[in-house]
Amino acid sequence: MQITEVRVKLVDNKDDRLKAFCSVTMDNEFVIRDIKIIEGTSGYFVAMPSRKMSDHCEKCGGKNHLRARYCNNCGSALSENRAKKDVKGRMKLHADIAHPINAECRRKIQETVTIAFEEELEKSKQPDYKPTEMDEPDDEVPEVI
Repeated sequence: MQITEVRVKLVDNKDDRLKAFCSVTMDNEFVIRDIKIIEGTSGYFVAMPSRKMSDHCEKCGGKNHLRARYCNNCGSALSENRAKKDVKGRMKLHADIAHPINAECRRKIQETVTIAFEEELEKSKQPDYKPTEMDEPDDEVPEVI
């Protein structure tokens, strides 16, 4: 697998740990969007795109996020601590949508994205800087007959 393109969109909020969003294209064939670049205590790190975990109301079956106190559908009170816990005992509230399955792949993505982020930061200091466009349309999908 080769990382063939990284697009970085800087985030304006200077006080937040979230510094940018990016997309990573692999082998000019597969893209992962909404990867976050976050400033941690020992430097920048990459957080893969994730979704909020949810469950269903015991009374009506309505879908609710795990931190919800009341059902979005029927308004019934939901029980506390519905989230499963990870190995460190913390509630698991999000699940990765896409992620590397081994340390070498994670390292490769982390290094490549961090370098692209730092390059974008330098470009942003130039007076003629134009932010990267992240919402370009994908290649045309052939019409199904």
